[in-house]
Amino acid sequence: MDCSFRELECFLAVAEELSFTRAAKRLNLAQPPLSRHIRTLEEKIGADLFIRGTRGVSLTAAGDRFYEDTRTIPGKLSRASEAAKRTAAGEIARLRIGFVSAVMSDDVLSVLRRFRTASPGVQILLQDVPPNDQLKAIMEGKLDGGFVGIEEPRDQGGIEVIPWFKEALECFVPEDHPLAKRSRIALAELAGEPFVAVDHRAAPSFSNLVRRLCGDAGFRPRVILESPRAQAVAVMVAAGSGIAILPSALAKVAGSGVRAIPLKKRPSITHHFARRSGKPDVTMRTFVGVLKKS
Repeated sequence: MDCSFRELECFLAVAEELSFTRAAKRLNLAQPPLSRHIRTLEEKIGADLFIRGTRGVSLTAAGDRFYEDTRTIPGKLSRASEAAKRTAAGEIARLRIGFVSAVMSDDVLSVLRRFRTASPGVQILLQDVPPNDQLKAIMEGKLDGGFVGIEEPRDQGGIEVIPWFKEALECFVPEDHPLAKRSRIALAELAGEPFVAVDHRAAPSFSNLVRRLCGDAGFRPRVILESPRAQAVAVMVAAGSGIAILPSALAKVAGSGVRAIPLKKRPSITHHFARRSGKPDVTMRTFVGVLKKS
């Protein structure tokens, strides 16, 4: 099928506005030519894309599938065009990298510094984004890659997830907590303690891991407060709101009000970097190469 960009543009406008009138206004186009473009597209596809009724417009099943498969095309074309213009003008390349505040450790900073040495002409634009939002932004082309923290193996649907380093999990307790003087703690000893935790919606893989570790120790954590940011969880521990299981590097964030105590079985997390699957450009290949040597 040879679909023109104008036909696609018209389809997406109607699909998002669910109104030929509003779509025509959005495109600064009269309604008759808009309708003709849609009809031509439907003829090329061989299926109706819209249900046209007196009460409005809705997508058919075929139209809904076509929308899901094509909705990101205009944005990708626009970004590709801008990238080509910047390259032609001699501008430097750039990488848009997401990170989770909880994993902005010395290890991440070391990777960024070594990449800067290897590719001094590349701009790195960092964005603090929760793991789930990072994956979505990578799929939509709004990020080139991201330090997503712990990410359980599963079908990423067009995203490659690269493991790069392990970090110990520790029990964070307020400095005046009865456990604060211990040199090591068994997870089972935490049963009944009030937990503060990273919100499951922001970091489901990490949340599931903590729950699984506690379950293996014979209890379900009694979570009384949650935050989408791991740093905020560490601060809540310092404020005496509860205890938490967090990556060891966060002890630096919490400050003197918290004790981070090793766990007896020394559980750990594997940090991951995510990028779009397929053949990466030379900038991303260089970045991943630096990452894998860390």
